Amino acid sequence: MKRLFSIAVLLFLAFAPGHALAVNPDEILKDPVLEERARNLSAQLRCMVCQNQSIDDSNAELAKDLRLLVRERITQGDSDQQVIDYLVSRYGEFVLLKPRLSEKTIALWAMPAALFAVGIVAVFLFLRRSRPSRKEEKLLSPEEQARVDQLLRQGRPD
Repeated sequence: MKRLFSIAVLLFLAFAPGHALAVNPDEILKDPVLEERARNLSAQLRCMVCQNQSIDDSNAELAKDLRLLVRERITQGDSDQQVIDYLVSRYGEFVLLKPRLSEKTIALWAMPAALFAVGIVAVFLFLRRSRPSRKEEKLLSPEEQARVDQLLRQGRPD
C-alpha cells in the first residue's frame, strides 16, 4: 500500500503543471511583504511570449526578466502603480492582462455591450418580420366564402 502511494505521488509530481514553479527561488525577495506585492503585480502582467499567461505563471526568459524588473522597481521604492506605469511605458498597454479604460481602449470595453444591443435589435426585427401583421391578413371576399361553403357542403356526407 505504501509503495502504491509513493508511485501515485511521483506520478502526480511528474504531471503537475510546470507553471507552478515559474518563479525561481533566486528571484524571491527576502521581505515577504515585498514578495507578496511582486507576486500580485506579476499576476497582472502579460507574458509577451506566451501572451495569455501572466509573467508569474510563465517560464519564458522574457517573463523572468520582467519578474526581476518588477522586483527591482519594488525594492527601489516604487509604488505598485509606478511599476505598472513604467512597464506600460516600455511595452505598451498590451503588457497588462486587464487593459485600462482609456481613449485607446474604449472600443475594446464597449464592444461587448454594443454587440449585445445589436443582437437584441436583430432578434426584435426578426420576430417582428416573421409574424404577419393585421394589414397582411386578407379576409375572403363574399364570392370566395360562398365557394368555400359550397365545397365544404359537397364534401360532407348528409
